[in-house]
Amino acid sequence: MSTGADIDTAALVERFTLKALVESCLVLEEGVASMKDIDLGMMAGAGIIPPPFARADQVGLDEVLARLERASTEWGEGFEPPAVLRRLVAQGRLGVKTGQGFFPYPRADAGWEEGPVKLETRGTTAIAWLDRPPANSISPEVVGSLRKLWDEVTSRDTVRALVIASANPMLFCAGADIKAFTTLDEASGRELLDGMHGLLREIETSSVVTIAAVNAMALGGGCELAMACDIRIAAESAVFGQPEINLGIIPGFGGTQRLPRLVGEGRARELNLTGDPIPADEAYALGLANRVVADEELFDTAVAWARKLSERAPLAVEQIKRVSAAGDIEVGIDREKQAFLEVFTSEDGREGISAFVEKRKPRFHG
Repeated sequence: MSTGADIDTAALVERFTLKALVESCLVLEEGVASMKDIDLGMMAGAGIIPPPFARADQVGLDEVLARLERASTEWGEGFEPPAVLRRLVAQGRLGVKTGQGFFPYPRADAGWEEGPVKLETRGTTAIAWLDRPPANSISPEVVGSLRKLWDEVTSRDTVRALVIASANPMLFCAGADIKAFTTLDEASGRELLDGMHGLLREIETSSVVTIAAVNAMALGGGCELAMACDIRIAAESAVFGQPEINLGIIPGFGGTQRLPRLVGEGRARELNLTGDPIPADEAYALGLANRVVADEELFDTAVAWARKLSERAPLAVEQIKRVSAAGDIEVGIDREKQAFLEVFTSEDGREGISAFVEKRKPRFHG
């Protein structure tokens, strides 16, 4: 039998949990911070684990809404359900159980539940979920999984569009797995480069429309993966960048070629030479992002674009993409691959990577 103290404690925890969500929603609605920043702040600053938005998604937003309606009656208007919560429930976005709440969640096809990239099919649209904790970093395993998924998608006559999204609400892809790269020699490094570049060229010349749903950090190889897609939809809290210069190396998956085509030679050179990241609004102004939307609307927006573009004539889509991607990019990519290997195997390249792994400042000597 529960004691009065047990009941009071449970009520106190419930009251605190619901109030934390209400206040988090209000901060979000006022534009003070993004969902990711709020949840991170609640974890790091207040020790609330799981944090409010992730916890609500796990419980179910319809259940949370019902609890808040009861709480507002019992405890006052301070527990009035926020507008964003009501909107999500009205849209059928109930959290983990529906695959979308405050954050999106994979609902992988049979046989694709495991591995660093998961496939989910929704009619004519497929979703490639990057799911390699903690950073979705690109390793030989990830490249192999992406290739397997791409071959599966393009083998189906019914799939017309592919959304590339992250199963990690805190980032899209932080770039290459530097530790994995330290195990590569020139031959294995060239094999990895050839495999990734071959895949990205197929992505940008295929009849399948590709859309990157960039929810947070897209750095290095993550930015390069997004740039190979036809459309880039960015969350307001998304960040793009090519930080390879800070490791004493250069972009290796097309960053020296696709970035200038998207933002112009001058700004591309600046971004590649400084390694500085840029926020979503700046990426949009430069032409790197096609649209910027509220964090909680990102995934639905990307899927809506996929459905719209999947209705276009496949042959016309393919030819538009092929002609748009024609020109000297093949020559440029070959030069980038050779330059990457030369820099990667240099003394400065080894120093930069070692410094990154050892968490110290690199000492470059040229």
